[in-house]
Amino acid sequence: MTDTRPIGFWLKLVDRLIDEQFARTLEEHGVTRRQWQLMNVLANGPASVEQLDADLAPFLQAATDDSPAETSVEHLTELIESAWVDATPTGYELTERGRSSFARLEAVVAEQRTVITTGVSEDEYGATVRVLERMAQNLGYTG
Repeated sequence: MTDTRPIGFWLKLVDRLIDEQFARTLEEHGVTRRQWQLMNVLANGPASVEQLDADLAPFLQAATDDSPAETSVEHLTELIESAWVDATPTGYELTERGRSSFARLEAVVAEQRTVITTGVSEDEYGATVRVLERMAQNLGYTG
């Protein structure tokens, strides 16, 4: 029997591989993964920077002694310059051009998710997500 690697190994490895795969795929379409995630949130309707930061919190760099916490604003700049997102008095929202771009990207991302979960049943996927959620809660996550 071979040694079984601990969950931390698999979590870090899968997270890194997903990041790399999505970065390559989305880069071909001119957006970063964080920009895609922002567009995904904004596809549900306008949101304030506080709402965007909360939704993207697990993906944004926390503050350190050397630098402040990363915010969604730095990832929104290029989306605004590309006319995919508008800044409004209450927050941010996708433009018509942004909604069209999001729809095209959504198909690309769906294809990547299919590749990632090949050979994984819906039950296995659901169980994995529930277990990871429970573990996060055990470690203090309340979101």
